[in-house]
Amino acid sequence: MTNNNIYFIANWKMYGNLNSLNSVKKVIELSKKKKFKNTNIIYCPPYTLLNDFSKLTKKTRVKVGAQNCHEFEFSGPFTGSVSPHMIASLGVKYIIIGHSENRSIGENNSTINKKIISSIKQKLKIIFCFGETLKQKKRNETNHVLKKQISEGLKNIKKIDNILFAYEPVWSIGTGVVPKISDLQIQMRILKKFISKKFKSKNPVLLYGGSVNQKNAILFKQINEIKGFLVGGASQNSNKFIDIIKKTII
Repeated sequence: MTNNNIYFIANWKMYGNLNSLNSVKKVIELSKKKKFKNTNIIYCPPYTLLNDFSKLTKKTRVKVGAQNCHEFEFSGPFTGSVSPHMIASLGVKYIIIGHSENRSIGENNSTINKKIISSIKQKLKIIFCFGETLKQKKRNETNHVLKKQISEGLKNIKKIDNILFAYEPVWSIGTGVVPKISDLQIQMRILKKFISKKFKSKNPVLLYGGSVNQKNAILFKQINEIKGFLVGGASQNSNKFIDIIKKTII
């Protein structure tokens, strides 16, 4: 990993309220420092906070992303859902699609593909998540599963300039268990080669997510193919999130 154009994405999941905005101010101040000028810091709070986050981060280097959306681009009779157009209208720039927690409750590759296409039309940058379960890993199905998720999730999509590829092994999310550095390095190389060939891209942006914390971020940054992290629980604490950023960059 080089210090150029590194991504730090905070996925707050179903956490946070208006008081949580105070913690973000510390990260905004960090982003102003010269040594962090090449970092991309993105907060993905719940829908209820998107507007407040957008206002808070306006005219700063910190960007805002949503955690998911409906597959319909604009509006429709879908109670409780939020469309890409609604999200983009708030000044949001990024969106997480394909997270394993949504896949686990029925979201499939076809639905994910529709969401991505609708979001791209709204000029949202995609944080595309994919990963294998522990059972799939034990069956040596990892590469088959990942390639299928990527191929079907990005069906009919030719340009990937605005897509970040977030590899999140399901068995690592929220468990504290992370891949061995040597294994992860091999996996990221396989992914980069596959994505580069399939989409004719020299430098696809690959991220890693799954129990990322201040300690293992130092180890993960040794892998050149990793261009940043999708951080869950640790990102809800500004001090921990800042520590991850500092230990990766410095």
